[in-house]
Amino acid sequence: MLSNAPKLRKKHNSSEASRWGVHLALIVICFIMCIPALYALQSATLTLEEAAFPPPRLFPPGNDLIPNIQTLFERLNFGTLIVNTVVVTFVVVIGKTALALLAGLAFVYFRFAGRQVLFFVVLLTLLMPTEIILLPLFRMTSELGWGQEYPRLALTIPFLGTATGAFLFRQHFQNIPRELAEAAQIDGATPLRFLVSVLLPMSGNVIVAHSLIQFISAWNQYLWPVLVVNSPSQQVIQVGVRSAATFGIATDYGVLMAAGLVASLPPLLLFVFLQKQFMSGFAITRDK
Repeated sequence: MLSNAPKLRKKHNSSEASRWGVHLALIVICFIMCIPALYALQSATLTLEEAAFPPPRLFPPGNDLIPNIQTLFERLNFGTLIVNTVVVTFVVVIGKTALALLAGLAFVYFRFAGRQVLFFVVLLTLLMPTEIILLPLFRMTSELGWGQEYPRLALTIPFLGTATGAFLFRQHFQNIPRELAEAAQIDGATPLRFLVSVLLPMSGNVIVAHSLIQFISAWNQYLWPVLVVNSPSQQVIQVGVRSAATFGIATDYGVLMAAGLVASLPPLLLFVFLQKQFMSGFAITRDK
């Protein structure tokens, strides 16, 4: 036993050194990935002159972070843009989640001809970039007059369907014991009653994971609002970031970077707050 002690100690030290090496490498990688965000934060504290002229000022921070943020809300109407984006995003998230739940319920618990073919067609839409359907969608919304009269309908209705959500809830529902559905059917529960009373309480983390994905996707919309919304007061926050780039005679990089930071805060804070539920939601959708 005593003769093995030096070997065990050497192996333990080697393991500790390897662990610290991995942690150090991860810290360096995380720092490299954070450099753009850190530089944006640094630039957001600078005046127009400090941010525009070379060389780039990396340190120390300036004193204009609060004035730059005040410029966004007082002169670029960022308060209204944030409210518009929150309303549009929550409508899209709620609509997508509801439809995805119903789609997952249908694909798992209903038997009908062509079910597998239909699910395959739904998955094929994942291979279709959004840019391909922008022009047909723009023509449709223009003919309906949504861009001029009802811009929020144009920003929400075309994006309520989600193949990602249908796939996610189908995988999750397949992992739930079939006996629960049979027991509910024997008790006379309707499919919607089974969904609300049985499936929803067991799907909290999956719903959170799906909602978070769709929230970030809807929040980051840029090209579609530029095409379809004509009224500046009905625009969303990403378009407001673009207006910050063209604010004034010359590009004020301090105001522009402050706009990017303000626009990124809601999804970032939501992801940090719901991180555990997000990871758990994806973990429980894996096939057993």
